[in-house]
Amino acid sequence: MTLLKASIPQRAARWWDAHRAKWVRVAIVLGTLLLSAGTAVILPERFHVVVLALPFVVAGLLVLLKWPPLGLVLVIAASILVKVHVPALGLTAALVAGLTGLWLVDMIARQKAFTILRSPVMPPLLFFMAVSLIAFAVGQFPWYPISPAPMDAQIGGLGIFILSFAAFFLVAHQVRDVRWLKAMTFTFLGVGSVIALAAFFPTIRRAIQPYYSRNVLGGSLFWTWLMSLAYSQAAFNRKLDKRWRILLAVVLVGVIYIRLIDGRSWSSGWVPPVIALLVVTLVGAPRFALPAFMLGSLAFLASYEELYASFILVGDNEYSTITRLEAWRIVGEIVKVNPLLGLGPSNYRFYTPLFPILGWYVQFNSHNNYVDIIAQVGLLGLACLLWFYWAIGKIGWKLRLRVPVGDFEGAYVLGCIGGLVGTIVAGMLGDWVLPFVYNIGVEGMRASAMGWLFLGGLVALEQILRKSKSESELESG
Repeated sequence: MTLLKASIPQRAARWWDAHRAKWVRVAIVLGTLLLSAGTAVILPERFHVVVLALPFVVAGLLVLLKWPPLGLVLVIAASILVKVHVPALGLTAALVAGLTGLWLVDMIARQKAFTILRSPVMPPLLFFMAVSLIAFAVGQFPWYPISPAPMDAQIGGLGIFILSFAAFFLVAHQVRDVRWLKAMTFTFLGVGSVIALAAFFPTIRRAIQPYYSRNVLGGSLFWTWLMSLAYSQAAFNRKLDKRWRILLAVVLVGVIYIRLIDGRSWSSGWVPPVIALLVVTLVGAPRFALPAFMLGSLAFLASYEELYASFILVGDNEYSTITRLEAWRIVGEIVKVNPLLGLGPSNYRFYTPLFPILGWYVQFNSHNNYVDIIAQVGLLGLACLLWFYWAIGKIGWKLRLRVPVGDFEGAYVLGCIGGLVGTIVAGMLGDWVLPFVYNIGVEGMRASAMGWLFLGGLVALEQILRKSKSESELESG
């Protein structure tokens, strides 16, 4: 009898240890429901919506803690589909900030450690963040006899840098299964294809117009990564069902028409994507790429004048080129006072009226990501970005030899290599990669974040393959 009495508490303790995590979650949910019901009676009516939403928020947080990569899929879908504007931050930046906070809390509270992947792409971005913080502090100095950007704009510029890199970090650290990488890729291709074709078909456009954000269609990186990933999966993923490959090819042809024929006056909308397609072909099928390139070059030379007039001088491109070159020269003059660290995030625009552009004393932007970066965080910031491009490019180049040919992983690597080159080119045509507060702005992250997310996937894929190789070596050993 004594032994029976003694064993009951022991069995109860073992049962509690085995099921504690589940019942703690249940207690949190029930407590939240009771708290919501109680506060709904006490708080004014205008706060009832917030109170009613609280249980769903808590449930969502619990789901994201269990499956962190799900948040990354939601960022992609919401950035394209959801029109909601979050004041000051913008929807994409707010979602990335929330997921980053959740990731950090989970590491500190559950894992009891803050760990960063040992990868050659991490140091350049961490150094860039450090340089940005120093440049932000230096930006408060009176470099010119005129006030810099308002503090909220300076914080916004700094936030764009940090949150863009945070999107990259989240994918690199949290995606540990190729299935999540597939979910991200095909969510983007599925939603992005419908949105892109809406620009071509009025019926689709009218049907979905209430639901999607037009800020995405105005972002160069949206088109660059959509075309690069769609092409690589359609052309090189032989394990993908033939019907899906044909559908992707049809979408790709439609998007090429939209950008090259209907929207050729917008150089940022077709130059980076076309270059991305050429790079994917050159890397993935070099035997076909070289003859195609030679034929294309001959055709271009034969019709040079007509093509130049149709694609280069169309619209206001000639005037835009003149003003941009002059703007770059002037920004170079402005930043001479502190070339290493720049003038701080967002500040240079407010110093431009001191230097007339084509006779006008006005505020203007450089419309070039690399000039913007030098002006904001100096040559050190630009060096960090170029260092990152080199490091991620090396990873992609090595992975192309390690991934299986003809399946999702191989096609993904090719798409990322093309997307990376297209992204680098897009930076020359505007602040598409790291949006400038006073031009594309924080809402531009709806499109620019796509590049950072999928490049983060390249690092995640490298980690997955490395882990798989280590496990197979242990089993064989």
